[in-house]
Formats: sequence, structure tokens, C-alpha cells
Amino acid sequence: MEDITDPSFRYVCKMFGADFMYTEFISSDGLIREGKSSIKKLDLFDYERPIGIQLYGHIIESMVDAAQRASEANPDLIDINFGCPVRKIAARGAGAGMLQNIPLMIEMTSAIVRAVDLPVTVKTRLGWDDNSKIIVDLAERLQDTGISALTIHGRTRAQLYRGEADWTLIGEVKNNPRIKIPVIGNGDVNGPEKAKLMFDRYGVDGIMIGRATFGRPWIFRDIRHYLDTGEMLPEPTIDEKADLALLHLDKSLEHKEGKPAILEIRRHFSSYFKGLPNFRETRLRLLTSLDVNEIREIIEEIRNNWGSCRSDDLTGIYGI
Repeated sequence: MEDITDPSFRYVCKMFGADFMYTEFISSDGLIREGKSSIKKLDLFDYERPIGIQLYGHIIESMVDAAQRASEANPDLIDINFGCPVRKIAARGAGAGMLQNIPLMIEMTSAIVRAVDLPVTVKTRLGWDDNSKIIVDLAERLQDTGISALTIHGRTRAQLYRGEADWTLIGEVKNNPRIKIPVIGNGDVNGPEKAKLMFDRYGVDGIMIGRATFGRPWIFRDIRHYLDTGEMLPEPTIDEKADLALLHLDKSLEHKEGKPAILEIRRHFSSYFKGLPNFRETRLRLLTSLDVNEIREIIEEIRNNWGSCRSDDLTGIYGI
């Protein structure tokens, strides 16, 4: 979720009821070297709380130093990322790469827990590959370090994001009588019905949603409403999505200068309006324009053409 869960996107996710959020993950090396982009990711705002700062790295001393520096930004917790499968991260032993060196993972986690006064949580995966799904034992060892919660993505590192997430081992961890800390499940939850199924079937304490928020920050509102009432909310109208896109744009411009703000946010716009008929040309304009006024005009053009409609209604009408 790097370059996605920035302050502007966190703002709209919180607006739709996200209970807890994390920063983009931050390189421990970048932070201790005071890299500009790493330092910027420490910006937190009161309306976001509760919020955690997520760190990754492969050297204990650097991670401890980074955790102490991150603590100075006053987050509600420090999260250690042992789950990112991206090759450039995992190949140097960080993120999910740590699943190939469990003793180092445990030692690093213990050192960070001792070094900061904040709660420390961990996110990881089932294991490195199908031959090393070690999460049940690993969860106990991580709990013994003193972490406050564990998030498990239901895939191995080798799977990346392919195939279906396997929640059976997540459930096994949660139902292990020795596990006392909250267990949060992650992977393939893309709507209210799937969220309820995972709560009911596996008994997890919470669900983390990543990729399914992309272009759909209202997913948090929809899930909460369904869990509370059993009713599905309708998708926002194009008019409502246009309002959201413009708000998201304004928030992005508050936190970043013109071009960087536009480069990072315009990918959201095409996702907000996914499903519109004959959208290819308009989508291309949204993905290539660097002019804020032109982007606003394109969004208003979309509103004027489709305002009160919903993408799912148009799917039925146009067969798209």
C-alpha cells in the first residue's frame, strides 16, 4: 500500500469509518538516515487516531533506532512489517524475507518491544512457501516477545498476491488456547459478506483490508452497516463519487506539492469511476493530466454525464 495510504487517502478512509489505520510502511534505513520521504511519512493527524506507524528493515539496530524515532511522532502503536512480498524488499531479508530467518525475526521483535514504550504489533504471512507454513508455531513465539497483536495475511511469500488467501491457518492461530493477543486476519476481504463470513467462521478479532480499499474507501462504512444490520448499502452515486474525488484531490494538495500530489492520487480517480461505459478515453485523460484545473473539469464532466447513476446500475444497462 506504499504511495496509497498517504494522509489524503487515510482521511477519506476515516471519513467512511475505518476503525484503525496505518501509515505507508517506512524503511528503517531511510528513517535513520533522515531521508526526506521517510520523515514525511511520520506526519500524523489527530483525526486519524488510532493510527500506527509501520516499519520494515532487516538489521536489528536500525529497526530499533527507527522505532524509537517513530515513537517521537506519537503514534498509537508501532507495527513491524514481516509480510511485504515485493522482491526488492524480501530479497534483502526485510518484509516477508524475514520468514527465512525466524531467529532474527524473533530477536528483532523482542528488541523493539523492549526499546519503545508503545504497543508493538506484527504483520506477517503464513510462511515462506507451501513447504514452510509455520504461522501456528511462529504466532506463539511472536506472542512470547511481548507484542500486543498479530496480523496474518493468508498467503505465503511465494504466492505474492496470487491464488486465494487461506484463512484456515489464521483460524487455527486464533483458536489456539495459548494465544491471548488479538489476531487480525487479512487477505481477499472485498466486501461486507466476505467480512462477516471471516468473523463468523474463524473468530478473528479484526479484519485488515488493503487492496480492496483502492478506489472504494466506502468499504468500511458498508461492512460496518452490514455487520450491524445485515443490510447491504447501495454503491455511491457517480455524483457522490465526484464529490469524494474532489475532496481527495484537495486533501492530497494540502499535504504534497502539485505534481507529486497529482501523480499519486490520479490512480485513485480511475478506480472511483470504474465501470462507466465508454470510459477509456476519459480514464486516459485522468491518468495523464498534470493540471489540477483540468482534472477538476474532467471530474465535473463525469458528474454531468452520469450524476445520479451508480456504476452497478450502468453495468446492468450496458452489459459491461
